[in-house]
Amino acid sequence: QLQSKILILTICAAGIGGTFQYGYNISIINAPTSYIQAFMNETWLERTGVPLESNVILLLWSFTVSVYPLGGLAGAVVAGPMAIMLGRKMSLLLNNVFVIIAAVLSGFSRTAKSFEMIMLSRFFTGVNAGVSMNIQPMYLAESAPKKLRGAVALTSASFTALGLVLGQVVGLRELLGGEESWPFLLASNVVPALIQLTTLPWFPESPRYLLIDRGDEESCISALQKLRGNSDLSAELEEMLAEQAAVKGQRAKNPCDLFRNPALRWQVMSIVVLSSAMQLCGNDSMYFYAVYVFQEAGIPQDKIPYVVIGTGSCELITSVTCNMIIDYAGRKPLLLGGYIFMAGWATVFMVALSHQTQISWMPYLSMACIFAYILSFGIGPAGVTGVLPTEVFDQMSRPAAYMICGSLLWFNLFLVGTAFPFIVKSLAHFCYVPFLVVCVCTALYVGFFLPETKGKSFLEISEEFKKRNFKAQTHAVFYKGPEEIKSTML
Repeated sequence: QLQSKILILTICAAGIGGTFQYGYNISIINAPTSYIQAFMNETWLERTGVPLESNVILLLWSFTVSVYPLGGLAGAVVAGPMAIMLGRKMSLLLNNVFVIIAAVLSGFSRTAKSFEMIMLSRFFTGVNAGVSMNIQPMYLAESAPKKLRGAVALTSASFTALGLVLGQVVGLRELLGGEESWPFLLASNVVPALIQLTTLPWFPESPRYLLIDRGDEESCISALQKLRGNSDLSAELEEMLAEQAAVKGQRAKNPCDLFRNPALRWQVMSIVVLSSAMQLCGNDSMYFYAVYVFQEAGIPQDKIPYVVIGTGSCELITSVTCNMIIDYAGRKPLLLGGYIFMAGWATVFMVALSHQTQISWMPYLSMACIFAYILSFGIGPAGVTGVLPTEVFDQMSRPAAYMICGSLLWFNLFLVGTAFPFIVKSLAHFCYVPFLVVCVCTALYVGFFLPETKGKSFLEISEEFKKRNFKAQTHAVFYKGPEEIKSTML
């Protein structure tokens, strides 16, 4: 049970201008595709007197879409230094500047007759999403009590799914998805930014950041009192002071330090595998197939946008469900179950696609696979992946760990977005074979190598990984002569 309403309100204030924007900005670009492409052609015709060829329009559109993950990659890289220098809360607040710039650019793009403004706007929304995807889970996990840490950090995934669904709803033709209103649709992301700017300043900074990074025990106690209400803080403060003592004299690490440090080998490998799998598992590509499968199932063209909202709602429902059970079920079973189910549904989906035209009920099986795949992704990988870097790294390594996670997430999003059309072209109905391989390999890694972190303090988790890291080293010791061997104990 939550000790204080302040914690719930802090989660909402951080989420609405944080990971909500990631989901929202991914989905609002889909509705006005044809209108923006027509605007590009008209603008070029006015400037030069010559219309654009269809393949050039497609190239410009591809660039407009792919510049979003490139902005995200830039945001992920700057998020680490921002979190260290400015603090978690101030970084989230400052991050809204990128969205406000983006909203101004896209909102006035038609008036200025410049499609380049839309491209630049997408880059800035990407930067905003890159920063918030890294800092929001860090801020919330550091602010939450130990027994609720998983559920609180996982709200980041729930806000992403909520943004996805609301973006699909606002993008309907009856709302802002029409030909006249698309600049307002693209600029509507300024609303969550303004909500965060007016609400988040009232809530406390991360207590761990205040104590361990800033050394400000008084502000840390004040923040804890606001977040926990009247409950006893002595045990939690003692644990934080122990962590502060463990990292005393250390400076904040950068990603290169993490890769070079043998004491962090398994932690780094775990976040690299899981962050890469998050995008390479093919969940986002399911949305690519959704419209085609729904058409084959006989759903009228004008009703398809409403059914697509159902796919986004699936992800929202499962991420909220995952929120409720993560601190009971644990991280490992949710990840393992999610990837095993996704591997199963990917196999069924490919069989269904290959018999789509021969058997009358196959399109309905394909539809079921799309929903089941998205549900399996939402119940585990979607949320748990973002929680792990907070739990498996100490305070000095955490921002750098999120930089690695974020960079991989955005690079792989760009990679899948660019490569998937070519995969479909070359593998046809068996285009999910690469994603199936990723799901199976990730499930094997989680099953054999990832320890459970549920209900453990950050120091306990560090100790568990330390045993693994140095156990691996003891097997690799070679005889170098008696004078070099000081001790066999590690």
